[in-house]
Order: sequence, then C-alpha cells, then structure tokens
Amino acid sequence: MSKPGMKQLEVAIMGNSYLLACPEGGEATLLDAVEKVDSAMCRIRDAGKVKARDRIAVLASLNIAFELSQKEALAFNASSFGHTEDPAQSDAAAAADASMEARLQQLLRRLDQALEDDGQLL
Repeated sequence: MSKPGMKQLEVAIMGNSYLLACPEGGEATLLDAVEKVDSAMCRIRDAGKVKARDRIAVLASLNIAFELSQKEALAFNASSFGHTEDPAQSDAAAAADASMEARLQQLLRRLDQALEDDGQLL
C-alpha cells in the first residue's frame, strides 16, 4: 500500500519493468530521471565491453554522478565569480572539461578492469 501523497509508476530500464514510488506531482521529474538512467545504461551495454547488468548500473551511476558534479561546479563558479563572455576563459573552461572527461574515461576503464578482474561487484 502506498503512502498518502505518493504515487506508483511502472517504468522500464533496459527492458526490465520496475514499480517506483514518487510524490504526487513528481511524475515528470521521475520519468526524466528514468530516461537518463535507461539511456546511460543502454549506451554502456551497447558499447559491448560490459555485459553484467550490475556493472552497467555502477558505471551508469558514476557517469551520471560525475555529470551532475560537473554541472554543480559550473553553476557554482558562474554564480560565485559572475558569468563572463571572454573567449579565452571559455577556451580554458573547454580545455578543463576535456581534461576532466579524459580523467573520467581513465577512471571508468580502471573501474571496469578492476570489476572484470574481481569477477564480482561485492
């Protein structure tokens, strides 16, 4: 039985059905989150390097968390220091983003290798 003010939605992630609870009025936000998770997991699965669903879920969650952290950092920097249209600063930000992306990819490769070598997530 659901709690007052809560609603249940049936969603699909990588072809599997899940029944999720969300607050009334939060359906669109939940469906957006489901779409992001499904998309991230399908991209990893379709790349063909990772087969285990639990590993795909871990990698997808790390990707999403990293993207969220980047957006929060950019928002913080923009609000703290003021937004500028200086092309040199935009180039520097793009270079920093490329560097972070390269580091993320390296970390993901190391994580995938460690999970593969271990044979188990836990």
